[in-house]
Amino acid sequence: MRAWYFTPGAPRLGVELREAPLPEPAALQVLVRMHAAGLNRGELAPGTKAAKPAGTEGAGEVVKLGPGVTQFKVGDRVMARCPGAFAEHGLMDVRETMAVPTRLSWEQAAAVPLAFVVAYDMVLAQGRLKAGEWLLVTGVTSGVGVYALQAAKALGAKVVGTSGSAEKLATLKPLGLDVALATRKPDFAAAVMQATGERGADLAIDAVGGTVFAECVRALGFQGRLAFVGYVDGVLKAELDLEALHSKRLTLFGVSNKLRNAEQRGATVRGFVADMLPLVADGRIEPLLDRVYPFDELPAAKERMETNAHVGKIVVTLK
Repeated sequence: MRAWYFTPGAPRLGVELREAPLPEPAALQVLVRMHAAGLNRGELAPGTKAAKPAGTEGAGEVVKLGPGVTQFKVGDRVMARCPGAFAEHGLMDVRETMAVPTRLSWEQAAAVPLAFVVAYDMVLAQGRLKAGEWLLVTGVTSGVGVYALQAAKALGAKVVGTSGSAEKLATLKPLGLDVALATRKPDFAAAVMQATGERGADLAIDAVGGTVFAECVRALGFQGRLAFVGYVDGVLKAELDLEALHSKRLTLFGVSNKLRNAEQRGATVRGFVADMLPLVADGRIEPLLDRVYPFDELPAAKERMETNAHVGKIVVTLK
């Protein structure tokens, strides 16, 4: 089968199309003929020492069941976290696999498994956001930022979002973005305080990195929560105001699947399926696709993400 690989490179990874053997499903796995796969910034981080299969999420049709699989059958439309998703076939762990809602296209389904589930983890599972509360999202025009915005609005919360592009922010107004702050700098806490009537954000999402972490803390209100989900700025150290942490009774938490096993990831997926997937299935939350590229144009999709030109999810189709 044809499969894309990311190859070592500096400052950016290379990309190479190869012939690879058809994978065989192990216990609790399904072999899927891939129809579409989503591109995520985390997989483009430099530091790869050897070529690795490209892709981390996708959607497709079940073609073979591994031992112990009873939840799905051949022919089912499924979506899931899927290492090596930019290939003609991929393996999905059934503990993380979801049936594709009827109304979703393959491309829309491919945009769900990582960004939507991460947004659920940040906003609901750990963030405990409620109706009437304020959410701050730095880098709100990213895939995970857009879905955090949509989840928050579905809950009845209000959202402040930052981005370096006023034009990108304008595209999110129809999705309910309440306050748009065009900045890449750590200079937004005062504006957040003003927008919230000096209350501060109840939940903040740092999807940018260390350069804005301290500012996110300053923007939080009493008993505020801060989710740290990414560091596109490459900055892994930040100031922590211990007095603010102490006096405001703040909660800081990370959002990553790096050290979690399949059962732990699956528990979050099950929560998403119960609490959020129905909103996607009936159209109350719509996957926002930035651009869809043919399979052979993965290098162009990668270039668009690396130049920060996108709003929402970049998807590659294998139709």
